[in-house]
Amino acid sequence: MLSAFRRPALLALIALALPLGSALAKAPEPLRVMSFNVRTPVDTEPNKRWEDRRDAMVALLREQHPVVFGTQELKTNQADYLVQHLPGYRWFGEPRGPGDNEEHMGVFYDSAALKVVESGNFWLSDTPEVAGSITWGNLMPRMVTWALFERAADGKRFYLYNTHLPYRDEDEPRRVLGAKLITQRLAALPKDIPVVVTGDFNSEPGSTTYAAFTTGLADARKLARKVEGPRLTFQNFSDTPTAEIDWILVRGFGVNRFVTLDQKPGGVVPSDHYPVLAELVFPAASTP
Repeated sequence: MLSAFRRPALLALIALALPLGSALAKAPEPLRVMSFNVRTPVDTEPNKRWEDRRDAMVALLREQHPVVFGTQELKTNQADYLVQHLPGYRWFGEPRGPGDNEEHMGVFYDSAALKVVESGNFWLSDTPEVAGSITWGNLMPRMVTWALFERAADGKRFYLYNTHLPYRDEDEPRRVLGAKLITQRLAALPKDIPVVVTGDFNSEPGSTTYAAFTTGLADARKLARKVEGPRLTFQNFSDTPTAEIDWILVRGFGVNRFVTLDQKPGGVVPSDHYPVLAELVFPAASTP
């Protein structure tokens, strides 16, 4: 039996320990953010067709369970299939051009973990608010889908911007113009709310496009405490990736881990791009 003198001391120790233990137990996990070019469903060769690879994509997403992921080249039939097979996920985004069969920069999120506070789209052109607008010599519309998210666990907020820049070698000046428009928009956001940018940038680190983005953003791969997987991300449905064109860029976040996901569930490559995933942490001073 505890003595009358020892019992109060023990109770005091328990009282001190409980708040700390509770706080540790409730500490939110890092934000698992992914960028994924899902490859538009135009291929007819076996293992490249959407019908042949969609279950491999679902398996990869279920295994990784990103809290949010930005896609490129997404068509509505692909989006519908993903949400049907990923319980709890929702998605949003407008087609880049006229007609719902156009590609989307669709953003998917775990609706139990995140709430969309506001969202929108703009086009990478001289008239960003005009849907489907094409200038600068682009062959097709280029756009951004974005959102302000709030995390259910603690009310902390962050912005996500998702894009897909033009692909030709001669499009580098147009990619730079897109980068400048995006970074101008980001500069107008509240500085106390972290930002993450996902995309297929069709340009590599060291390019003028990369330089334009990283004047105000940091490459999550370079910030990460731990990096896994190959550096190159575009592999054209092969085992030999050739370019590092899929990035995650951040402002105001720490990065615990960055992974290039080269898994082949069931022996099938889910897309012609490897998805990339970053585990992001809010700064200690960040408040809801």
